[in-house]
Amino acid sequence: MLTVSSIAHVAIRVKDAARTLDFYTNKLGFSEMMRLDRDGRLWLVYLRITDDQFLEVFPDGEGERAAEREAVGYNHMCLSVPDIDQTLRELEASGVPLIRPKVLGADGNWQAWIEDPDGHRIELMQMAPDSMQAAAIARLKRA
Repeated sequence: MLTVSSIAHVAIRVKDAARTLDFYTNKLGFSEMMRLDRDGRLWLVYLRITDDQFLEVFPDGEGERAAEREAVGYNHMCLSVPDIDQTLRELEASGVPLIRPKVLGADGNWQAWIEDPDGHRIELMQMAPDSMQAAAIARLKRA
């Protein structure tokens, strides 16, 4: 069995790096950690989600939008938030529209959905103490 400690980063390809960086830094509050150039051009940008989790942004994507939900491949990224209502107020103040409103998910967690300028879907989730994930984590800790 492979020993894994966490997901280190999620990588996305985007059409317009400046537009995407504006969204993630100025609207969601991520900070830019570093840029890497290759052959004199921007190759990728690392954005900080937490101290050891990052969003890797590659510029010069082809097409206009990310693949639809039903397509094989990347479906969405989920960001854990401590207070979904506060998060929704912050998004509204930043002018970020919801693509799906706040609902109680089938797993027992509150969720709402946004998307970035390229159509990458982002779930915002407040984990409930009585959610299916919380129950599974408790079972693993007891084992």
